[in-house]
Amino acid sequence: MTTAVQINPQRQWQGAGVVFGLLLVWTVAWYFETASAIVGIWWRSETFTHGFLVVPIVLWMVWRKRAVLSHLQPRPLAWGLLLLALVGLGWLLGELVAVNSLTQLAFVAMLVLLVPTLLGMEVTRALLFPLGFMFFAVPIGEFVMPTLMQWTADFTVMALRLSGVPVYREGLQFVIPSGSWSVIEACSGVRYLIASLTVGTLFAYLNYQSTKRRVMFIIVSIIVPVIANWLRAYMIVMLGHLSGNKLATGVDHIIYGWIFFGIVIMLMFMIGARWSEPEPSVSAAGIDSVTVHRSGLTGPGASPLRLLGVAALAALIVALPLAGRWMLEHNADSTPLTLVAPAQLSATWHTAPDQARVFQPAFQNPSAEINTHYTAGEQDVGLYLGYYRHQNYDRKLVSSDNVLVKSKDPLWAQVRSGTQSILFDSMPTYMRTAELRRSAVPDQSGSERLVVWQVYWVNGTLTASDMLAKAYGALYRLIGRGDDSAVVILYTDKGQENEGAQRLQAFVQANANSIIRLLQATQHTQP
Repeated sequence: MTTAVQINPQRQWQGAGVVFGLLLVWTVAWYFETASAIVGIWWRSETFTHGFLVVPIVLWMVWRKRAVLSHLQPRPLAWGLLLLALVGLGWLLGELVAVNSLTQLAFVAMLVLLVPTLLGMEVTRALLFPLGFMFFAVPIGEFVMPTLMQWTADFTVMALRLSGVPVYREGLQFVIPSGSWSVIEACSGVRYLIASLTVGTLFAYLNYQSTKRRVMFIIVSIIVPVIANWLRAYMIVMLGHLSGNKLATGVDHIIYGWIFFGIVIMLMFMIGARWSEPEPSVSAAGIDSVTVHRSGLTGPGASPLRLLGVAALAALIVALPLAGRWMLEHNADSTPLTLVAPAQLSATWHTAPDQARVFQPAFQNPSAEINTHYTAGEQDVGLYLGYYRHQNYDRKLVSSDNVLVKSKDPLWAQVRSGTQSILFDSMPTYMRTAELRRSAVPDQSGSERLVVWQVYWVNGTLTASDMLAKAYGALYRLIGRGDDSAVVILYTDKGQENEGAQRLQAFVQANANSIIRLLQATQHTQP
């Protein structure tokens, strides 16, 4: 039997609002370090400066819903506690392996989940978009940068060739008759994409009522900045080429880029506004929200005792992940770390005398490292080991800052990358492969190019995947095995045809076992 009941729950909102506010403050206080890290990224990175506007916008959107909310009854949901616990576990895993994006997503998810947990699903449905918009506060999205850089380079080179400009390309760098260009992080367009997606999502919510139109405009707000960035990169290179590199170089092309992006986005909004839909009147929305047409949702709201009980359990669950982190850090092994390159890895491979360092991978703040050369007759292979222990946000194995070569490295440029399956210590293992070229000018000489192989060693497990390395690290810390990890990088001259890869394969077959034993000995170093 269906009924329609008019409810006036304003008195319940007073108590529920106070409890919700206190629990919100409690959560922010416990995770103040994570919240501060989010704000710090907003402050430092132009890509995420929009984060300062997200919370005020969310509060404004909640205020717009005040007429609807005033007629809804807060009803705590016990199953929301389970979701809080799962998100808390996600935060703990992210903290164990120092993944900012995971801890910050989990923190914002906790704040969002407090709404259904304390106030119920009716309130959550009314605030669904503002709650979802909160996730734009999380500074995440730069993981797509390598893909966007590759796409930008592909389009720019193709467009230049179609324009009759000859191009020689290697990786993200290319040379045209008027000079050399490269696609770096600032050229990826990730700033334009994140800004367009954020503003486009808000625009779609405020201007359309149908889900179809909203989704379509959000998709457009993703596609348009990507294509616009391709056109921007092509026009900048052509402008520099046609002007003899007097225009669109240095700071100029950043300025030109933002002007072009601003015009494109403005046109996108102007076109999108032509299909805007009027918002339903507040009174109609209020009536639809207040009239309950399903049995089981009528009657008085939750008792104060139930509200306080759920709030108390939520407060405990919120605090548990930090208690778990403290226990794991308190029990962490504080053994000092030593890592010494052996003079001889095998019967035939020994350290090269008086060999200058040819290449230094850009791995930041290792607990210990070695970078040396081993020779066997006329063969020469470089070995870099970066060892990490007691990892945190300043010292961690897998990081966007840890790469073979920085994009602006003055000595080396990465021109190729891939993966290859080899036998490493008698185990089939995927290794990352790369080719590096010395200096900014293409050179076909093998002596000016390096073949590089890379693999992670995480507490005895080998993997070439960043994601798996993080997952293994979190698992081993949870079961009490610590976080000892290392990156193994082998490099040698490319030589002719496949000489470099064959040399690295021979080195691995002869010395993989010795390298693993060296890492294991370092892991179990005694004070």
